[in-house]
Order: sequence, then structure tokens, then C-alpha cells
Amino acid sequence: MGFLHAFLVLLVAALLAAFLLLVLGSIYFDYANSEIPPGVEHPARLRIIHATLIGASVLGRILENLHICTQIQFVRIVRNSRKLGKENALFIKDTKFKHVPVRIYQPKTPSAGGRRGIVFFHGGGWVFGSIQTHENICRYLARESESVVVSVEYRLAPEHKYPAPLNDCLAATTHFLETAEDYGVDNTRVIIAGDSAGGCMAACISQSLVNRPGLAKVRAQILIYPGLQAVDFNLPSYQQNHAVPILFRERAAFYILQHVTGEASLLEDILEGCHVPVDLRLKYKKWLSAENIPSEFKTRGYKPVATVPCDDEVYNKVKVLSSSECSPLLADDAIVLLLPETCIVTCEYDVLRDDGLLYKKRLEDNGIAVTWYHIESGFHGILTFFDRDWLNFPSGKRGLDKIVNFIKSL
Repeated sequence: MGFLHAFLVLLVAALLAAFLLLVLGSIYFDYANSEIPPGVEHPARLRIIHATLIGASVLGRILENLHICTQIQFVRIVRNSRKLGKENALFIKDTKFKHVPVRIYQPKTPSAGGRRGIVFFHGGGWVFGSIQTHENICRYLARESESVVVSVEYRLAPEHKYPAPLNDCLAATTHFLETAEDYGVDNTRVIIAGDSAGGCMAACISQSLVNRPGLAKVRAQILIYPGLQAVDFNLPSYQQNHAVPILFRERAAFYILQHVTGEASLLEDILEGCHVPVDLRLKYKKWLSAENIPSEFKTRGYKPVATVPCDDEVYNKVKVLSSSECSPLLADDAIVLLLPETCIVTCEYDVLRDDGLLYKKRLEDNGIAVTWYHIESGFHGILTFFDRDWLNFPSGKRGLDKIVNFIKSL
């Protein structure tokens, strides 16, 4: 019995050691293949965040192989684990707008008239993210701008593919516009906002509502490092920041494929650009071209990439990527010129930087007022970490304050 007990103890210890080595090896591999440019704010903190995210992903993969839960489910649990304390300045309520779960943040201080309302769509690549992951941002916006914030819990991929998330966001927004007065909001002062994938949704919803009869016009849109196109993954920012945490070039393409197909077998195809027919590429060139990126954003190196022939089979499987419902940067001028005043936040060390720069130009070319704030030392997702104690990033806080100032100006 003693021998058997000793053997089992050694076996468990060996398995735990192998498990730990596997996790550390995977983390080191991703760590070694990432790049953090010297201009990034607090690079050591970003390294820690990146390693934590990788560790959760690796553990999730192991649990999936053990048939305990899927990798995506585990990573969602980890990302949703942060709980904030009591909020004294706000009433916070969970409810549903039509079929869509939402969380409403209402300032407790009295208001002389109808407040501003903000409909907020969280980021997370359509796969991750939730009301919980963006609780800190929504509380801050509601408290500091004295606005009512509605955070939308839209359905996620790969379980719920396009257009389910977009339909949820549209349903929640239209409901709020119709019932804004019930929450002390002036329906002519409603703002649509979102970060990353949520920024894409915000842009899409803003476009879909410009000609919607019977609804008040959206007052403004706030797009925080938004992904606005899935046609060209070789823009300068994609080349310069392809391995900068926390959003790699390949992951950006992976997420959009999860959103529209529920899997990523065509990843290399869309990274190369063979999902775009020549006629569409020519049509979009006036809006989607490195030539429209200011020269100062190309100083870190950019090499034009030769156009590859379109693969008709690939195009037919993902042709929605070339539509304005997945790539709002490509909307017709007739829609763009009707869009509301806009605030765009971009980060220098972000693969999605140029999406924001190109949309800024499109809006301004169509006479839309744009307030632009560029975080020169920022990386994708930096605003989420504005209040993370010893892992905070001051420039993320400054970016959030710029957004608050924009809201107060409306």
C-alpha cells in the first residue's frame, strides 16, 4: 500500500510538473513572438497583461482537451471575473430592451432637464467581452459626464454569428430611442458608442439609423479604436503593429471570421486579401488606401503589398466582409454625409489605428464634424485598464477624460 501511495503521489507530481511546463512553454512562445515597441507606455505592465491573457488561453485549451469546458468558455470566465465595489453616485439596474439584456447606469444627482443618453457596445472581437468586462468604463462615463449609460449584452460568436450581434445592438438602440424619456433622457441627445468590435457595431448602427423614420436622430457617435473594415489587413498599422499585444494582426482576422462564419479556416486567405474581387477593390480604393494615411504614420516602416487574385470560392463564403454591415468604412457617401458628429480615439501601437484614421478622413470629406484623439503611447484596449491599480495606464485615463469632455460638449 505504501509503494502504491508513493507511486500515485509521484505520478500526480509528474503530471502537475508537465502541466506547468506546458503552460509556461506556451506563454514563453507567445511572449517571444510578440513585439512591444519602445514608445509603448509602461511596457512591463503590458507584458504582464499579455502573459496573463496567454496563460488563460493555454489553460482553456487544456481544459477543452480534457472535455471540461471549451477554451472560449474558460477565457470568458477569466475575463468576467473582475467585480467592482459599490457605486454610490449611480443607480445601476439590469433589465432587457426587447430580447436583449442591458445594464443601465443612471446618475443619482437631480437634473434640471433631460439628460444625455449613451448606448455602449463593448469590445472583445465579437467572441469575448460583456457588460461585466466594461463595467468600469460605463460607470466612469455615466458618473463623470452625468449621462445615462445603457451597456448592451449582445450575443457572441461563434455560438451566434452575424447578423445576431448586430440585430441585438439595433434592437436595444431603437428601444432606447423610443423610451428614452422613461429614463430621464432627452431622445435628441442620445449618443452611440463602443470600443474595438463594439466601435464597429456603433458605426454600423449609426449608419443604419440615418434614414430610420419615426425615430429621433442620433446626436453623436463615439468610436474607440474601432475595427471598421475587413478588406485590407496590410495597411501600415497592420504591418507596423502586427505582433503588438494585445491584438495581433492574425487575431484581428480570426475574430472577424468567428463573427461571420463561426470558424477560422479561411484565415490565411483573408490576410492575403484574396477574398476581395478586383472591381470591389477598385471601388473602395478611394476610401481604403494607404495613400490616405498621413505620412507621419508611415515613418515606422511600410511596404506596399502586391494585390493577389480573388478566389471566387473564398469571396462567396465571406462576401459579407465587403459590405458596410461588417466594414462600415465602405458605406456609400449618401449614408456617410448624413452621419452625426463623431469622436474617434486611436492608438499608435494598434493594428486598427488606420481604420480610425481612414474613417476620420471619410467623415471630414463629407462635412461631418470629427473630434479626434490619438494616444501616441497607446495600444489596443488601453482604456479598459485605466483603473487597474498597479497595472493602470495614465494615457488610457486621459483618453477616457477626452471622451467625457466630448460628451459634455454636446
